[in-house]
Amino acid sequence: MPNKSRQEIGTRGEDLAAAELQRQGMVILDRNWRCRAGEIDIVAEEAGSLVFCEVKCRTGLGFGAPLEAITHAKSRKLRQLAAQWLAAHDVNAQRVRIDAIGVVMLATSEPQITHLRGIGE
Repeated sequence: MPNKSRQEIGTRGEDLAAAELQRQGMVILDRNWRCRAGEIDIVAEEAGSLVFCEVKCRTGLGFGAPLEAITHAKSRKLRQLAAQWLAAHDVNAQRVRIDAIGVVMLATSEPQITHLRGIGE
């Protein structure tokens, strides 16, 4: 994706990730929710579970696959953000899951999407 800003690439990747989650039957509840502690890319519902999803995008693999950027510290931060989202929305969920979606957008091929369920558990 030449001449695209990081923000444009991120937005396109999040759009692709949201479409993939919907294709899997999830309902998107929130996108790009922000608080002082950070941001949750996508909040979705799947069969009674709330799914908090981190999206990582790459336009090449020179810096590694997108999901390699999600460290143990990042998954811990995502759990904290999920708890803040639940409190802010006065939701008491029976089941909560943290997922990650990696999107690789090479100029020479269709985007490749990798969905990992239940990271950092």
